[in-house]
Amino acid sequence: MQDPEARKRAAWGFHDGMPELDTAGPPLSHFEDAPAALFYFPVALYWAWLAIRYRSIGLPSLANPSIHAGGLCGESKSDVLNLLGPRGREALAGFVTVVDHDVPRALAALDAAGIAFPIVAKPDIGRRGNGVAIVVDRDGLGRYLARFPRGRRLILQRLVTEEGEAGVFYVRKPGEPRGRIVSLTLKYFPQVIGDGETTLRALMSADPRAGQVAHLYARLGPRLETIPQAGEIVRLVDTGNHCKGAIFRNGQRFVTPEMEACFAAISDEIPGFHFGRFDVRFRSLADLQQGRNFAIIEVNGAGSEATHIWDRRTRLHEAYRGLFEQIRLAFEIGAINRARGMRPMSGIGLLRRYVWERRTMATYL
Repeated sequence: MQDPEARKRAAWGFHDGMPELDTAGPPLSHFEDAPAALFYFPVALYWAWLAIRYRSIGLPSLANPSIHAGGLCGESKSDVLNLLGPRGREALAGFVTVVDHDVPRALAALDAAGIAFPIVAKPDIGRRGNGVAIVVDRDGLGRYLARFPRGRRLILQRLVTEEGEAGVFYVRKPGEPRGRIVSLTLKYFPQVIGDGETTLRALMSADPRAGQVAHLYARLGPRLETIPQAGEIVRLVDTGNHCKGAIFRNGQRFVTPEMEACFAAISDEIPGFHFGRFDVRFRSLADLQQGRNFAIIEVNGAGSEATHIWDRRTRLHEAYRGLFEQIRLAFEIGAINRARGMRPMSGIGLLRRYVWERRTMATYL
């Protein structure tokens, strides 16, 4: 068996270009693994109170008028990415969309876009990492297309191999000359190190963090019973989603004027974009701080979250304060745009879209 300190370091996902994380203290916050319905109940109550105050439950749908429902739910990821201007497109990880699920046509589209394997395959509509997979070759692409729901558009995107990943949440109220980064989340990918004797399941169970959220890695299936070779590093998750097991850290202290100016320029080129999160990958945090050498992999609207709240050091009242502030800003921006003559989605319309999105996501394997 590897020594406990090596296991502990592996669990926290040390990567080049990212700040080294300390391993002192508890690996999870008190609420990090709480049931979603319980955790978000106060958030729903606050949303309802603001809906009464502003006389519209769907007002945040006006937070980004050029995005369907403001990006609250059911929006097309590719449509949002296609709104990027010159600065954003320069940083964007290249992608193509596929509807007919024909492998030769998908390969031809990838070739025309200059995108080579490995790639990231993901649904065009969805969130929280549902249906996302890394595809390494033609056979893998065929298997992914075969199990993907017919008639649904999906995205095939260049896999950005840089280790650093972050969520950059940017807000600019209509009429303000410059917005601000209200949240920066650094994302780490937990991993374990094999010893040639112990199964992946046992290594994971012995891990100080992964052992407490083992249900998040159940999707590894039969692989959990395999025995990694001595010294082999096994990454437990490949996507930067907290609900899939990635580790999030509050990186707000690393925000610089240069970073803010860069994302302001990118945001200003998106028509009617006021509120949302850029998911980016980068070679080094120093580069990101200078607003250079990073790749945009997704742009999320009003339904995105300031994910720094999932830092293990965040207290419950701090998490709610952050979420409440985020929702308040979405309502404020929506109110400004409503005063300009725009009409928000109705509560019924928003609920129907949300239910449709959830049913659609349930079809992804």
